[in-house]
Amino acid sequence: MTRTRLEAFSDGVLAIVITIMVLELKTPDGTTLAALRSSLPVLSSYVLSYVYVGIYWNNHHHMLHTVERVGGGILWANLHLLFWLSLLPAATAWMSANPNAAVPTACYGAVLLCAAVAYWVLQRSIIAAQGERSLLARALGRDLKGKASPLLYVLGIGCALCSARLGQLVYVAVALLWLVPDRRIQSALEGGAVR
Repeated sequence: MTRTRLEAFSDGVLAIVITIMVLELKTPDGTTLAALRSSLPVLSSYVLSYVYVGIYWNNHHHMLHTVERVGGGILWANLHLLFWLSLLPAATAWMSANPNAAVPTACYGAVLLCAAVAYWVLQRSIIAAQGERSLLARALGRDLKGKASPLLYVLGIGCALCSARLGQLVYVAVALLWLVPDRRIQSALEGGAVR
């Protein structure tokens, strides 16, 4: 299978994930700013989840451009990632309906943690299929952001159990860490120096 077919399928799933999330947004009751204020937890949860889907889409896109051939291991690892990302709308809706509750916020973090682990599994599957000297392996290097993110999600889950807002702040911090696309892969694709 070519990487373009895998990329097209993944893009379709992520588009559906965003569509499901946006359908959770309801029109405010009323026409004042006060009416809009009651919608802020839902809107802010949507924005955070939209940013996360965008981060995954962007980095997934760059990563797949390092793939020379797609085998069964990569297909299953990709489906594993898409599974966790497909749970994001439900986790987002639950957290946005209960913005001060510990368990929904911790569950949102658990979905983010599982998606991060699944992304790592996909990276390792690509490297296993293409070798430790592959473009992706060279581009990732020590992968400090990739290693720090799951630890920060675990921290966020723990914080959420004490204070939902604190857990949410940790999730925002991880998103900010990844907001700039991973330049290592882009640099390697362009033949530049790999950091």
